[in-house]
Amino acid sequence: MSNHELTTKIRELREMLQLIEEAQAIAETIKDELKTYMGDREELRAGEYKLTYKAVTSQRIDTAALKKQLPEVAALYTKTTTARRFCVA
Repeated sequence: MSNHELTTKIRELREMLQLIEEAQAIAETIKDELKTYMGDREELRAGEYKLTYKAVTSQRIDTAALKKQLPEVAALYTKTTTARRFCVA
């Protein structure tokens, strides 16, 4: 790929990423409006659509507290992974 083609592809990618970001912001705004309208209701039907907005409870290990109080136990269960991160600047 030539430098010109590469530059064009990167520009196109940045434009698409910007469009995605803008669309996600609009979608989040619409979601917030719908959640506000639902209030305390957990379910709402509108025509062919069904919205649910339910509380979900989960349990997670507080790794910061575990590392502080039992660092040797935390070290036994700590897993290191490596990944490649793609960024466009």
